[in-house]
Order: sequence, then structure tokens, then C-alpha cells
Amino acid sequence: MSAKLLLLEDDPAIARTVAYALQRDGLAVTHSLLVHDARQQLQSTRFDLLVLDVGLPDGSGLDLLRDVRNAAPTAALPVLMLSAHGEEIDRVLGLELGADDYLTKPFSPRELAARVKALLRRAGNGHAATPATPLFHDDEAGQRISLRGQALPLTRREYHLLSHLLRGAGRIHSRDALLAAAWGDDSESTDRTVDTHIKTLRAKLRELDPAREYISTHRGMGYCLDI
Repeated sequence: MSAKLLLLEDDPAIARTVAYALQRDGLAVTHSLLVHDARQQLQSTRFDLLVLDVGLPDGSGLDLLRDVRNAAPTAALPVLMLSAHGEEIDRVLGLELGADDYLTKPFSPRELAARVKALLRRAGNGHAATPATPLFHDDEAGQRISLRGQALPLTRREYHLLSHLLRGAGRIHSRDALLAAAWGDDSESTDRTVDTHIKTLRAKLRELDPAREYISTHRGMGYCLDI
């Protein structure tokens, strides 16, 4: 059975994007637009984790967090807070009230999904058990990377690019950062060189896993490894 998540988010576009990312990883998502609806959902359904926005039309996710921590049936539920403000007072208050993690908008849906899975693992949730073979394995000493147990035939530059993306999986990396990681700060290579190597990386990843696209392009920003 899939882990059950309650997502409290009043922006339908953000909610759809987040729900898609979580559902793609096999998690079951219930979406609430309002604090009142989320309270009703908690009374009728057992959830494994909560993702709560701070600012909502009928209150704050912080109020719901306080209620959750004060109620015995839900006191130990993992909770990840979302906020559009990025203000320190929101983060501090959320953590003081017992939030397990915090993300400030805008964020990568893949980063959110990775944090959710990490929280489920830390909570000892059986639904979040990881497979015996890791998705990616980076052998730094041998400069080799495997996908689902199969070694990727990477050049030296491709290895450094993919290794850098792996270390920051779920985050967007600029072409300049990728260029520095694989070619060094003094390289005369250009953004076009990064684009060409990303293209060949995608092809090699696709050969081992045709059903999934691991590297996404964020126009004007760079590339992200989605795992």
C-alpha cells in the first residue's frame, strides 16, 4: 500500500504540480484547499505525513500544525511546512511548533518529493522502504556511476557532470556551475558544451531506463536531476 499524504495548499496550480511529483513516486495524495477541510480529513483518514502551507484563506498551516502536535493520535506525524514568505519568523515558529522540515516557495517539486521520502524513512514508515539496489550509485574513487545496478558508459566530463547533478539532486544547476564542476573555472568551454554533454548523458540514461527522463531542462536557469 502507498503512504498517504495530506497536502494543504490553496494554490491549485502548485497543488497539481506537487501532487503529480508525489504520485509519480507511488505516494497517495489528498489535497485540501482550506484549513477547515484539512481538519475534517484528519478526523476521518489516517495519514502518514502532512505537507502544510503557511498562508491560507481561512487561517494558517501553523495553526493546524499546533493542533496536530497537541493531539495524541497525530502527535508523531511527520510534517513538512511550505511558505511563500521565506521569512525567518515563519521558519522559526514552524520548527518551534514541531515541524520536521521546511521549504520556501518557489521550490522544485522533485526536491519536495525527496524530502517527503526522507521524512517517511526517518519515521520508520514501511511504505517508504528503499529498494535493495539504489537508483544511482556514484563510485567516486573509480569515477563510475551505476543506474539500477548497471554501469553507465560515461566519459570523464560526463561523469563529473552527472556526479555534480547527483550531489544536488532535485535542485536546478546553472550552466556556469556545471561548467565549473566538469571543466574547471579556467576552462574556455561554453554553455553550448554543457548542453551537448547533457544531451549525450540523457541518451545514455535512456538506454538503461527508456521509461523515464532523469534530467529536466529549466529554460533560462539550467538543469535538474529528478530522482
